Amino acid sequence: MGGPVSWVMEMQVQPGRSDELRTLMEEMVSNTHANEPGTVAYEWYMNAEGSTCHLVERYADSAAALAHCTTFGARFAGRFMSLLTPTRCTVYGSPDAAVQRALSVLRPTYLGQAAGFHR
Repeated sequence: MGGPVSWVMEMQVQPGRSDELRTLMEEMVSNTHANEPGTVAYEWYMNAEGSTCHLVERYADSAAALAHCTTFGARFAGRFMSLLTPTRCTVYGSPDAAVQRALSVLRPTYLGQAAGFHR
């Protein structure tokens, strides 16, 4: 195990709550950028209607991913889950057992790298 860990979460936004979600997104992006140096990418995407959201996350390693999961649980999970319903989570790389436990509530699909590189 080791190396970068990534995931993509696909979610449905609770009807009429996309403005609240945008506020939460800004707070989460700001906090992650300022306090989590092992976060390589942290990108939110939404459809034009504001009803579907994807979150793309990439971490330098399992330790950085777990640090994010810990902060998320302590600071943001309640609001996040009140605004979004996760529909799919795909994890890329080889996260350690602690990261797998942290993500288990999402019932993710795990895909190990078969080929390629990252610069």
